[in-house]
Amino acid sequence: MSICPKGKVSKSRRNKRRAQSWKIGIPDLVKCKNCGMLFLSHKMCRNCGSYNKKVIIDKNKNR
Repeated sequence: MSICPKGKVSKSRRNKRRAQSWKIGIPDLVKCKNCGMLFLSHKMCRNCGSYNKKVIIDKNKNR
């Protein structure tokens, strides 16, 4: 038995389906609980150096 295609898929239909994988959405930004700056979720705040209400890097100490 050989493979039986269900029907012809046009180039435009095929390419529309493939085009969805490369689209990149806008990253989700959250507000820092300490300083109020926006940053990427699940990352450390670059402004104050805190993550999940804990100070990871003390920015005042490094200056």
